[in-house]
Amino acid sequence: MAEGFKRVLALGAASVALAGGAVLSSVGVASAAPVHHPAPVSVHHVGHSRCHEARGYWTRTWHPAYRDRHGYRHAGYWTRTWHKPRLVCVR
Repeated sequence: MAEGFKRVLALGAASVALAGGAVLSSVGVASAAPVHHPAPVSVHHVGHSRCHEARGYWTRTWHPAYRDRHGYRHAGYWTRTWHKPRLVCVR
């Protein structure tokens, strides 16, 4: 009986310690998380400056043929690459 009581007490103490560690670690992670602020100048607030938003576009990219580590030759191929829209300012 006493052996079972000791076992239950030890398991309870271990679970409390694990739960406390999880709470403390989540608080530490939350406080260390970066704060994402919006960009200081957006496209809509540019006003009369010389900035404009360049539209996104696709380009074709050639990947040349190569041999892998087993000596097998892989043929070259084309892929399409998307370039995101960006803010372009003329000085």
